[in-house]
Amino acid sequence: MAITNRNTYRTFCSDHAGLLPVFYNDWYLDAVCGHDKWGTALVENDNQVVGIWPWFQKKRFGFTYLAMPLFTKFMGPWILPGAGDHRQRLRWIQQLSEQLPKVDCIKADCHYQFANWLPLYWQGFRQTTRYSYQLDLSREVDDLYKGLNRNMRRNIKSASRELEVRPFDDPELFYRINSLSFRRQGLATPYSLADFQRHDAALRQKEARHMYLARDAAGNVHSVAYLIWDQQSVYYHLSGDDPAHRNSGSGMLLIWEGIRYAKENLGLATFDFEGSMMKAVGAIRRQFGAKPLPYSRIWKYDSHLYAMIDQIRNS
Repeated sequence: MAITNRNTYRTFCSDHAGLLPVFYNDWYLDAVCGHDKWGTALVENDNQVVGIWPWFQKKRFGFTYLAMPLFTKFMGPWILPGAGDHRQRLRWIQQLSEQLPKVDCIKADCHYQFANWLPLYWQGFRQTTRYSYQLDLSREVDDLYKGLNRNMRRNIKSASRELEVRPFDDPELFYRINSLSFRRQGLATPYSLADFQRHDAALRQKEARHMYLARDAAGNVHSVAYLIWDQQSVYYHLSGDDPAHRNSGSGMLLIWEGIRYAKENLGLATFDFEGSMMKAVGAIRRQFGAKPLPYSRIWKYDSHLYAMIDQIRNS
């Protein structure tokens, strides 16, 4: 049975808060999409919701499409762990896709648990595999440190002698340093200060974020980092470096301190780097002992004109 009631989705989120990835929570979607710009597909089994597919709808140049919101690593279909057999789960994914709005294009990065996209292939979707990196936090902190690459340990030790790591609660400062990293690459910051403040306020209210920095004895901020979490994983969500201090090792120091914070203060199972397909970034993640983890990016065009424009824009 298919249902589309947002209040039902909010109840589902409340009932399964311990299982849901943070990005799927209704309060998270309210913050990154706006209260009136997201919706959801839902499926029931035996009068219980077992599958969800939240979506974010945008309009531009006369086209309507479903896209990934800011600050959101995963969207797409998500089935309640342990619910149904293989055949049922395939059917539920198909039912979810059939409830999505009729738009010119659908794009989504799916959670790791979404391992079989055949029902979407049958619906005309396409897929590519992308990779994130996760670190298993089941070992003690000393063992996690020993698992770091030898050169990485040396760089962290050197940075820790020169820099102080401390938490702070200043979204404007975080945004300023974070924006410097984009500017160094010749890129515009993909979100405004207001976007970030709204995002941060929701996470702060839920006590689901940790913002911290590295600074020198003169008070110069070298790097900032931003962790978020659910009840399964800690995510290295956002970061930034001042190019004037880029060689101080502050960025690597903050990653390690984030891992330590996740282990000692939160006691969660995994530290998630939120992914990158860049070779250099992947090499650094592996130096921290993280392992690559695949996830699916899916898309479907229902407008040939939009497909042509989108492909030219991304070529």
